[in-house]
Amino acid sequence: MVASVENAVLQWEDGYARIRAARAQGSGPATALGRIVIAVERELRKRLGSRFSVDELAAVYRDQGDALLDRAMAGLPPDQPLGEASAACDAAFYLYMREAADFGGGRKRPLPE
Repeated sequence: MVASVENAVLQWEDGYARIRAARAQGSGPATALGRIVIAVERELRKRLGSRFSVDELAAVYRDQGDALLDRAMAGLPPDQPLGEASAACDAAFYLYMREAADFGGGRKRPLPE
């Protein structure tokens, strides 16, 4: 299970870097991608609340990530270019991970008892 969590975190970090690069270029799709990030974060908050672990977040990513992305994209206008939509979803998980109870500045730390 640890390897799958580490892989998920690497994907989230990559997605976040790609979205930051799109924003830095000032491309038109960056706005739509930002909306996907916000929508996925809202859904994560509904599903996990404010007290969760990185492992729990990775389980949601594994089991519900595609459904979360589909739901976020459903709220966008149909003419939006979404070439990096999966990166936006990954970026949302990265940003939400920073609120995990066991997140410690880029690495997992033990949960307090």
